Amino acid sequence: MSEIANKVKRKLKSHPGAQAVCCAVTANGLPGFVFFLAIVFALSFIARLGLDNSVKIFTAGEIATQDVAADQNLQIEDVEATSRKREQVAQSQPPVFDVSPLPYEALVKSVDDILTSVRTAGGEDLDKLRWQIAENLNTEIGGEIIEVWRQDGFKNLIDQDVLPWLKQNYEQGVVASAALFAPYKNGILIRDLPSMMETLRMDTRDLKDIKQVKDDMEHMLKVSMNKPFRVRKAVYTLVNPFIAPNMTFNQETTQSRRREISQAVEPLYYIIKKGEVIVRQGERVGPIQQLKLQALYSHRKGSYNMLRALGIFGMCLMFLAVLYASLERTGVKRLRNTDWMFLAVILVIFGLLAKMADVVTLPGGSGLPEGTRALYFAFSLPMAGAAGILALFFSKRLCIFVSLILAFLASNMVFGGIGAFCYYFVGSMIYIYLMKRSETRSQVLRATLPLFAALCVMWVSINLMDLSTPAVTGTGLVFVALSAFLSLLAVVGIAPIMELLFGYTSRFRLMELLNLEQPLLQELMVKAPGTYHHSLIVSNMVEAGARAIGANPLLGKVAALYHDIGKLKSPHYFIENISCKENRHNKLAPSMSALILIAHVKKGVELAREHRLGQQITDLIGQHHGTTLIAYFHHKAKEQAEAKGEEPIREEDYRYPGPKPQSKEAGLILLADAIEASSRTLVDPTPSRIKGHIQNIVRKIYTEGELDDSQLTLKDLTLLSETFHRILTGIFHQRIEYPSAKTTEVKNGKTREEPVCAVGPKNAAEHAA
Repeated sequence: MSEIANKVKRKLKSHPGAQAVCCAVTANGLPGFVFFLAIVFALSFIARLGLDNSVKIFTAGEIATQDVAADQNLQIEDVEATSRKREQVAQSQPPVFDVSPLPYEALVKSVDDILTSVRTAGGEDLDKLRWQIAENLNTEIGGEIIEVWRQDGFKNLIDQDVLPWLKQNYEQGVVASAALFAPYKNGILIRDLPSMMETLRMDTRDLKDIKQVKDDMEHMLKVSMNKPFRVRKAVYTLVNPFIAPNMTFNQETTQSRRREISQAVEPLYYIIKKGEVIVRQGERVGPIQQLKLQALYSHRKGSYNMLRALGIFGMCLMFLAVLYASLERTGVKRLRNTDWMFLAVILVIFGLLAKMADVVTLPGGSGLPEGTRALYFAFSLPMAGAAGILALFFSKRLCIFVSLILAFLASNMVFGGIGAFCYYFVGSMIYIYLMKRSETRSQVLRATLPLFAALCVMWVSINLMDLSTPAVTGTGLVFVALSAFLSLLAVVGIAPIMELLFGYTSRFRLMELLNLEQPLLQELMVKAPGTYHHSLIVSNMVEAGARAIGANPLLGKVAALYHDIGKLKSPHYFIENISCKENRHNKLAPSMSALILIAHVKKGVELAREHRLGQQITDLIGQHHGTTLIAYFHHKAKEQAEAKGEEPIREEDYRYPGPKPQSKEAGLILLADAIEASSRTLVDPTPSRIKGHIQNIVRKIYTEGELDDSQLTLKDLTLLSETFHRILTGIFHQRIEYPSAKTTEVKNGKTREEPVCAVGPKNAAEHAA
């Protein structure tokens, strides 16, 4: 474990989430925090460790010797179906035909060159030119054709009628043969090369090939223009050899586009659900079943993936960073080594329990497929019980975030996916809410029913998402009920053990300490009745104040009951217990009296530890005076020092050692203690005087900075002042004066002196402090 801790320390330096959390942990809690991170680190790697590699492989045609069920959700690509679909989509892509202006331009240039050369030549040169043109055109050219070409009318016919008509046909596109369009029933794409503009032509019947263009030109000359055969032959001889297709099939572009569109087609998958039976015993294995078995084997849990484990640990660190951001800085700093170790132990217990669900399954004779048995076992885990245990000792936010980490780790351990994660986390949040509202053990028992109802809703919802059969859903409800019951057992059985081992104080322990028959309270009532009565009033004030400002009323009330148990060691040195005896402080030096008063805090802490009251109550006892000044004896010591001409006294010698209140409950006890004790010095405690007195005490304590670390706001102080005023007004209410024995004796002519108790200083607050 130390090696893991050292490895975690090295990783903390480079991870921003861990750095943020470490900044919020003081040196006092750093070892425990490192231990907690080490546990998270170890569980992250255990989560991706597959311990059951029993996936059997059967080939096609072989008889299966056992049932094989999927142990995880998986997608397997159907290669043949995907290939057929892609081929079908590719064939539906229309081919690309390029239309180029170059063939027409070449035709015009060639025709123009021949006519120009013929019209300018003469004599023997003309005859040589005729043989050269015939050789180039690969056709026989007679002298009569040359004569026609030399005529101006023929030149005009070519320039004004034939070439414009050919241009019009070339603009539409001329293909070598109309048979090229036969395979393409879904149309073609015609791309004009100069502009690269594409046009989809669904009907290709109106597109001409070379033969049709020649036939149409003959029809135009013969029928439309009524030209003689001699002229028509001269035109055919001159133009036909240069008529070439300007629309050509672009195979490279067509294939490229077909590849792109086929690659865009999503693969077709076989969907395998966790628990699905791939092949049954005695069944002949088919090709598809073999494919599924091979996929399961290649994705088996034994193929460990280090990167996934690191990813799980990184996610847990980010959860901790969010925890740090959501909690107040002081709230995180209050987590001690014991707290971090407690959280780590909870993670270990329930994390390893989740890993067992990945390894151990129900017996094969249960009639359920192997994967389904593992699924049921995973959803019967009492992860909500872990949250319930945490809710007994920690704040709601801390419980939620630790439950988030545990749910994330557990869902990865059982390979349950998002469904298992939601099941664990939502169940944990609901149980945290229920446990925070439970104040008795019977309420904890009753909280199992709403937990079971919530888990049932989650289970049914998950099965609806996964399209599970009604039989699987119905059978799983039994295991959901088992999860709720085991969560209850975890809270009832594990919580007291953890409370004993780590010294925590649960709500149920607080209810036991609230019983006035506790030996410590009974001893306080007998030996220090004034302190006992004072503690009762302070506890009622603290409880009412805690409810008003949203603090923990139960913890505050119990701590207020025990806050002055340190006075048991020397009860007669405190004014509320002196009665009519002589005040012992009259014979002591002020410094000694101050030491006695200061010592009752330390002795109270010792008694709290001796009687196992819990760390929370022990801390509140140690903070209930903060670092306030014992003003009465400080003032008395100053007067004596000035009268004797001695050196000025040190104020620190007359202050409580602290620490200052670190929580709302501690600040509440400090205020209620000071206000209740000092209110006894009021001569005529009318409501207005009580209100003014409370405001003065609160203002004095606030300005001295005693509440700086208590998280109490000005709004809280206003609510507390109103609450304390209401309670003290009820205590000091006016009563009707009843006839007394003294009044009766005066009427009979007799007088009797009542004993007067003079105990010294009348400032009860200074002695009670």
